[in-house]
Amino acid sequence: MSKIVSFIDDPEWGSYYELTKSGYIIAIIVMIVLIAVAAVIASRKQKTGGFNVKKLTFAGISLALAFVTSYIKFEMPMGGSVTLFSMFFICFVGYIYGVNIGLITAFAFSILQFIQTGSTYFLSPFQTCCDYFFAFTALGLAGLWYRKKNGLVPGYIVACLVRGLFHTIGGYIYWMDYMPDWFPAKLSAIYSIVYNYSYILTEMIITLIIINLPPVKKAIGRIVGQSDDMTAQN
Repeated sequence: MSKIVSFIDDPEWGSYYELTKSGYIIAIIVMIVLIAVAAVIASRKQKTGGFNVKKLTFAGISLALAFVTSYIKFEMPMGGSVTLFSMFFICFVGYIYGVNIGLITAFAFSILQFIQTGSTYFLSPFQTCCDYFFAFTALGLAGLWYRKKNGLVPGYIVACLVRGLFHTIGGYIYWMDYMPDWFPAKLSAIYSIVYNYSYILTEMIITLIIINLPPVKKAIGRIVGQSDDMTAQN
């Protein structure tokens, strides 16, 4: 039909439309532009400023914790893995210091993740972006909820969901040939969604339970309070 949308007439599945590879790429570009514009608007309203020594130290420690805990993981039956709260440490930076610093820290994390697992095997630059640079940088979007009361939870949830979205798009374009035989063929249209969100949502739910336990919630509140004091001093 076009270079963006193609018409499929399948004897088994019937007739339907789907995005072409170019269509997916255009959709990703539009999504990135929208996210970037939202981040710029939010950062201007937040007025968080750039890095200083204290912010850099906190972000560095959080980045190190995220990277170390990403090695402590449980492999899911379908593939993918649930880590020891590695996503949370990156999202926490954005929540405390705003979307600018959150995205920069998340981008650094995406590079580390690529070095850790992606550099040994990749299909194309765009696949690498979907699976690593776009996906993990999306965790910095938690910074859109900077300083909002009870904003850590929705910020974390949205960041995780957007990360999963990039993985899912990359899965549809590059990894559908790896769909296992036991997965129902009639549900192949949702395979990438099920695969990617099975481990992301599992880690997200476990993390949300942990951070809402009274002792953990109290400790997080203290850290946020200390960061407020440091920001006021600067």
